[in-house]
Amino acid sequence: MTHIPTDARLTQLYAWLESFAERYRLDLASLAPASTDASFRRYFRVACADEHGKTLIAVDAPPPEKCQEFVQVAGLLAEAGVHVPAILETDFDAGFMLVTDLGTTTYLSVLDEKNARGLMRAALDALIRFQATSREGVLPPFDEAFLRREMELMPEWFVGRHLGRALAESDRKVLDTTFRLLVQSALAQPQVFMLRDFMPRNLMVSEPNPGLLDFQDAVYGPITYDLASLLRDAFISWDEEFQLDCIAYYWERAKKAGLPVDPDFGEFYRQVEWTGLQRHIKVLGLFCRINYRDGKPVYLADLPRFIGYARKVAERYGPLRPFARLLDTLEGRADDVGYTF
Repeated sequence: MTHIPTDARLTQLYAWLESFAERYRLDLASLAPASTDASFRRYFRVACADEHGKTLIAVDAPPPEKCQEFVQVAGLLAEAGVHVPAILETDFDAGFMLVTDLGTTTYLSVLDEKNARGLMRAALDALIRFQATSREGVLPPFDEAFLRREMELMPEWFVGRHLGRALAESDRKVLDTTFRLLVQSALAQPQVFMLRDFMPRNLMVSEPNPGLLDFQDAVYGPITYDLASLLRDAFISWDEEFQLDCIAYYWERAKKAGLPVDPDFGEFYRQVEWTGLQRHIKVLGLFCRINYRDGKPVYLADLPRFIGYARKVAERYGPLRPFARLLDTLEGRADDVGYTF
């Protein structure tokens, strides 16, 4: 059995599981860590001998982690025909859940050149099914305040804390202009159910495929967001030809499903890129905050990937090029790179 450090939360979780262990024929001696998370949530796998399968997942999500939201969004996804864990037991006050186990094979662990197209298209089909059920007033809005709050993580945690730099007034103006452009682009798009962390790490190879995890932060926001987060992920990069193939596949299938994607593919692609940039700016700050505030340094290794994503998009569009130059200044590359305005 995997050793689990004893702590008050774990003792409480064990006692909670014990209260219905007989119902699910749980083998509590088998309780072992199942996966890690960037948040304060923890997941434990426990063997069982009932009709739900050989193992179940016990979730330790101390308040204010979002157990109720997880259950709500799981219901929305299931109604849309997306494969998610079944919720077996909950204690919202304590922050505990018992859910079915979607296995151990993530998209991230198996994606390669041979299977990428099939797996990613299955994920895009699932996303379209979920988006097609969208309706206003069900999930929190991904509004201007939300968008700006996320992007402000970058100057605070990436620039100020990680780089140890103070922004000049001119630099702050560049950020303000960039943030305004990205907010306007996001809010001008059709708004749909948006998962926020729709990426290969949270997709499971399962039957039916894919299984989906980590969706408690879902909101109502721009239609291109989840597409951008899937294709421009923290942990895996795709060449532009493959990205275009996936985006075109989504665009065609979304139109057939009646989703209000922009009829001009060029404009739709720009929306994907600008929405992705908003996410990249957020992640630059978020990964630094996770390191300095939460003591989880592993995510810092992926900062160069997101700087690369952000620079490539910003250099491609005239209104965003000052932001590309700011990134180069922050990284000390300004003398090596020329820009035409």
